[in-house]
Amino acid sequence: MAGATAVAGGATLAAALPGSALAVDEAPAAEAGLTPTTPAVSVTPADPRYPDLARGDNNRWIGTPEQVVVVSTTQQVLDAVQQAVTAGRRIAVRSGGHCYEDFTTSADVKVVLNLSEMRAVYYDSVRRAFAIEAGASLGDVYEQLYRKWGVTIPGGSCPTVAAGGHIAGGGYGVLNRTLGLTVDHLYGVEVVVVDAAGRASVVVATRDSTDARLRDLWWAHTGGGGGNFGVVTRYFMRSHGINSTDPAKLLPKPPSEVWIASYDLPWDGLTQAGFSRMLLNFGAWHERNSAAGTPAAALFSRFMVMHRAGGRHTLPIQIDASVPGAEQMIADFAAAVAEGTGITPRLTTKLRMPWLKATHWSGMFGGDGTGRADFKSAYMRKNFTPAHTAALWKHLTREDYGNPFALVQISGYGGRTNTVAAADTAVPQRDSIMKLMYLVGWQEPAQDAAHIAWIRDVYREAYAETGGVPVPGDVMDGCFVNYCDIDLGDPAQNTSGVPWTALYYKDNYPRLQRAKAAWDPRNVFRHAQSVQAAS
Repeated sequence: MAGATAVAGGATLAAALPGSALAVDEAPAAEAGLTPTTPAVSVTPADPRYPDLARGDNNRWIGTPEQVVVVSTTQQVLDAVQQAVTAGRRIAVRSGGHCYEDFTTSADVKVVLNLSEMRAVYYDSVRRAFAIEAGASLGDVYEQLYRKWGVTIPGGSCPTVAAGGHIAGGGYGVLNRTLGLTVDHLYGVEVVVVDAAGRASVVVATRDSTDARLRDLWWAHTGGGGGNFGVVTRYFMRSHGINSTDPAKLLPKPPSEVWIASYDLPWDGLTQAGFSRMLLNFGAWHERNSAAGTPAAALFSRFMVMHRAGGRHTLPIQIDASVPGAEQMIADFAAAVAEGTGITPRLTTKLRMPWLKATHWSGMFGGDGTGRADFKSAYMRKNFTPAHTAALWKHLTREDYGNPFALVQISGYGGRTNTVAAADTAVPQRDSIMKLMYLVGWQEPAQDAAHIAWIRDVYREAYAETGGVPVPGDVMDGCFVNYCDIDLGDPAQNTSGVPWTALYYKDNYPRLQRAKAAWDPRNVFRHAQSVQAAS
């Protein structure tokens, strides 16, 4: 197949891929120090490491697999997949463990492939692209790319999230308004796949692949979501239209310095009219300021609209410090959000710092992996409607529910993200101005029902006019696949008649189905919301 590298299970990977996946300018230490016959680490329930490896970041999901295989090389992944398929044992893949549902911990999963030791980031001179192994954390990716080459990818703001699922789901973060989505810079993927005969192999597919099946496989990883087509072992990153052999020119450069700030907007004194005005102000600013290439596109904010029990809302902001008037733009933005609300924003943090240091600023992310949580999402093309603001006010002020960790996080969107056509990547939401995450966190298992009921109530009521979910239309544009939510497929929660596949993928789903049929015909890689091949 043109543009592909394929290696069958059991083959010696280093020998079978001369001048290809392992022929790199700077071979990662993990590959250089391991022979193809080095076995992976196998952890079973009797092992003291098992309780840690059987769970992800959300303590609601603790698996009971027969085996967790901690892999360090593509060869080990290939061998582990082949062994599991031959034995008929269900596989799940975990990179960083931040999945929002039980996709890697469901009871039928027998083998978990843990990719957390595959964390190398290096320059591949053969492909003229940066290789990022699937287990590399975003924090490590930013540090390696920037310290060595002065470049970055526009990924997420939580540094412990791993590249594996993050990139496959689209990848967005603080720089999306200026640099687009992570997948807008995805050149290729190395994937362990399984054919109809049950034979595992390693395939490399790129956007330059001339074979249509290979190009579909690359495209499927530009937002199709993880756990669908195979095991991604590494991504290759290079921006479109770049022909240089200089690594420092292959990916975008982040700002040298940024201003970061955070404001508190108190609940005290905030009426329902003021609350609605606050949300509408935030939305209106993004309606006015989501064009690509403008100074305002350099400003990113993630508005934490909290339950009244938390006492305040939080407005963290980041902007490229080199933008003329950047410091004043921060103050003007905060004032615009509070205008006419009856409350005054209180500045709690304001710092000018190097960009790399800012990637670890706690004001843009949260969570420590010790609790339980549930999540929902929505893309917005236009500002909030009266139904949206009324539902949020009602459920964020409920006196029968007083959780300070119940909130709606409203992230700025648009800018360069919206310069890509809907069909060019698997991410179809390319004209939104905001992305919402509904979030509730708690500690005790006995409280699960109450907290899940709250998030379902607010979400269902906010979108009651469209069957309890944000059906794509004039104002809304569906849901984000990396904020996975199995309720979207529950007819009791989604009465719209619009399937969850359309909420995530819209018109792009048939092409994902085609890739699924071509590359995972046995449906080896599956979960509760995995892509299904067309009948």
